[in-house]
Amino acid sequence: MLTIDGSFGEGGGQILRTTLGLSLITQTPVRITSIRKGRARPGLLRQHLTAVQAAAQVGRAEVTGAALGSQELEFRPTAIAPGEHAFRVGSAGSTTLVLQTVLPALLRAGAPSTLTLEGGTHNPMAPPFDFLDLAYLPLVRRMGPDVRATLVSPGFYPAGGGRVRVTVTPAPALAPLELLSRGEIVSQRAVATVSNLPGSVATREIDAAAAVLGWAPACFAPRVLSGGHGPGNVLTIVVESERVTEVFTGFGVKGVRAESVARKAAEEARDYLEAGVPVGEHLADQLLLPIALAGRGAIRTVRPSSHTTTHLRLLGELLGIRASVEQISERAWHVEIGR
Repeated sequence: MLTIDGSFGEGGGQILRTTLGLSLITQTPVRITSIRKGRARPGLLRQHLTAVQAAAQVGRAEVTGAALGSQELEFRPTAIAPGEHAFRVGSAGSTTLVLQTVLPALLRAGAPSTLTLEGGTHNPMAPPFDFLDLAYLPLVRRMGPDVRATLVSPGFYPAGGGRVRVTVTPAPALAPLELLSRGEIVSQRAVATVSNLPGSVATREIDAAAAVLGWAPACFAPRVLSGGHGPGNVLTIVVESERVTEVFTGFGVKGVRAESVARKAAEEARDYLEAGVPVGEHLADQLLLPIALAGRGAIRTVRPSSHTTTHLRLLGELLGIRASVEQISERAWHVEIGR
């Protein structure tokens, strides 16, 4: 049994999810220790536990230590079971992070799958649905598998209650991916969405984002939802280029001014545009695993985060891949993966 220290590097839930995903793919039993040890609330939280349960269902696995707060887990997969699966986080915990755990194995499974995930769809510290749909999955499709996601109903932090449907048509193997330039910008837009909150919040965010980005007024729009979505607020900034689409997000949090939320997201988008690279910080982290499964690939991105460097180290340990990270200009880095 392979043992992985869950506290190394960035020390977060990414280590758990990637380890489980690769355990499924390689059918290797694993023990994960010190799970999220350095966090304010260490061990498995609700969304992490749901990810474990999802991996166990897809992998027909035997699991010990699958409990809230657990810092050690043993996971023994026996097969990959494509088909119909439903996973409920039971809180505003991220549906996309649960998907992240099981999707890699289903990309190369022997038959298609349909997943229904219930929980949060727009959460701080997790890829929101818009990122999944517009930025990440189009690149996965470019590598061979056909993966489509539908937002049945949104679930904003902190209430959750959203639903996402995902269909996966696998491919025998993943094609290598190279993203070294983004090409010309096709469109750019910023949408401030509020659910069961005053529309003025969205207007203030739009004004603050516009002041940072300087785009034409037609690029900005407020969106007001009402009904059973729960209170929530998200600013979504989309930059569509010839070869890639990037998504930057700011989440409204109680006690944080709308202007601050908007400025932070807009500054991230502005820095990405000024760097001249195709891949932003969060997309870089998400692309590492499928590229590693393809056997080789390369991206150009902004300064790699601690998530990215931890992920590269983990992929090297679990898959034996080699990776190089080289700064090629003041704001651009070249990341290459090969065996």
